Amino acid sequence: MADPGTLLAAAAVGILGGVHCLGMCGGIVGAISMGHAGRRGPVWPLLLGYNIGRMTSYVIAGALAGWLGATLLGGLPAGQTILQVVAAIFLILLGLYIAGWWPVLARLEQVGGVLWRRIEPLGRRFLPVRNPGQALVVGGLWGWLPCGLVYSVLAWSLSAGGALEGAALMAAFALGTLPNLLLMGVFAAKLAGFVRRPWVRRVAGAAIALYGVGMLVVLLV
Repeated sequence: MADPGTLLAAAAVGILGGVHCLGMCGGIVGAISMGHAGRRGPVWPLLLGYNIGRMTSYVIAGALAGWLGATLLGGLPAGQTILQVVAAIFLILLGLYIAGWWPVLARLEQVGGVLWRRIEPLGRRFLPVRNPGQALVVGGLWGWLPCGLVYSVLAWSLSAGGALEGAALMAAFALGTLPNLLLMGVFAAKLAGFVRRPWVRRVAGAAIALYGVGMLVVLLV
């Protein structure tokens, strides 16, 4: 099983990366909330359904990444260390990306856009979202939205040691993203304005980049 400290760190990256999550997923979350306006009943079941679907897709991707990393390099003497170094570099790049200092991961998102162009029309068939079941499906599909934040944590999952460990790491990360996106469904306008402030993104990005630097130092020194 994944180390508890690693899981906590992954959850922290999810929380700090929330400023990016709100930009990437905030639109669909806001659409779910606004589409529910005037209907009977609370919007929370729809938001929970969406987020459970989204988080499930992250866990599946994490399991695949953990299995792939263990299969390709796990048997080599330095294989795990190599994957951990790659993960640390991705976290540094992620921090720089979120802070707006070096948007290199945007190119990786463009690559992921090839798959997303096939998935996105499927999700639109379930809009507007009218019940938790539809929200679950939309979340499961939108979880594959090209996202440098998710890709960076998936690179981390490669070094987790196996499918179960990779799934656990992505689950911890997904839980970290949950509060921001749940709040976005209720306070969309206020949160959108807050995360657009440059200092918010810089603080969050710097914290993630520093964690990646610390991880790299521990591995190489």
